[in-house]
Amino acid sequence: MPLLPDSRTEPDGSAVVRVLGYNIRSMRDDTDALARVIAACAPDLVLVQEAPRFFRWRKKLARLARAADLVILSGGGTAAGPALLCSLRATVERTEDVLLPLTPGLHRRGLATAVVRFAGARLGVVSCHLSLRQDERYAQGGMVLDRLAALGVEHAVVGGDVNERPGGRTFRRLAAELQDCWATSPWGGEFTSTPAAPHQRIDAIFATKGVEVLGCGVPLGHPGVSEDDLRAATDHLPVLAALRIPAG
Repeated sequence: MPLLPDSRTEPDGSAVVRVLGYNIRSMRDDTDALARVIAACAPDLVLVQEAPRFFRWRKKLARLARAADLVILSGGGTAAGPALLCSLRATVERTEDVLLPLTPGLHRRGLATAVVRFAGARLGVVSCHLSLRQDERYAQGGMVLDRLAALGVEHAVVGGDVNERPGGRTFRRLAAELQDCWATSPWGGEFTSTPAAPHQRIDAIFATKGVEVLGCGVPLGHPGVSEDDLRAATDHLPVLAALRIPAG
């Protein structure tokens, strides 16, 4: 399997950025394996779903970030689960945690958002985890797109647990407005669930149309990422993308 490009700044001011999307199941599994997977992917941004939300959630998320040589950008309990981690390469302009409307009897959902810069490249970022219920999920997909537009930036990336396959109505709604990075430039593995027997793609990274997708997929066979760690870390497989962001 060819390697994804490393993070770098181009002479024209554009930037190659490595983005990892990962449902970490509230860190209830092997957190050492989880940290090893994240660190081996060498991401500039980690778009987390199911970050710890309750007792000592900040300490747990900080411990994971530190083990992977990253820092917390936003989210966690204050966004009902989605979170953003970043490397020190990122310059942070602003962050915002957004709680989505609550449907009685269902889990609260939210978004972790930020605007960051990598040298001359400016990027909006959204991490999301959509509902298990079809009608609510479709509405939340529209809210993700609305929030993306509200960031007011030309280039942006969305990562999330969509909770449906690419043929689903909400997945298609997102892919109609954004690039489905796996479909645009497939790399590595496709299926994200479950680690023991991957058979479906329900986690994805999307990017706005001006972003160049250099490769995207599950980092199977990536240096330093072992299959044992992938199975032990959580109940989803991660999605890793290398994106070239034009200069602002």
